[in-house]
Amino acid sequence: MTLQVSCPNCDKPVIWCKESEFRPFCCKRCQLIDLGEWADEGHKISQPIQNDMPLTEEMLDALEDEFLLNNKFFVEPE
Repeated sequence: MTLQVSCPNCDKPVIWCKESEFRPFCCKRCQLIDLGEWADEGHKISQPIQNDMPLTEEMLDALEDEFLLNNKFFVEPE
């Protein structure tokens, strides 16, 4: 089954697959427009920062390990 999503910028349909290089965007232009919005602080994460529990070094290390495991684009070349 093929998943189809709407481009967040222009609402064009985008097929969600490996071949869709700019997913969830339809093209490089829409991807860069969105990046510009973030850079100009037009987009913000609205959830307030939670200061209830202080982060320890162990917690930060665990978060970093999990992030690197799930985001291969930060892996250094061999």
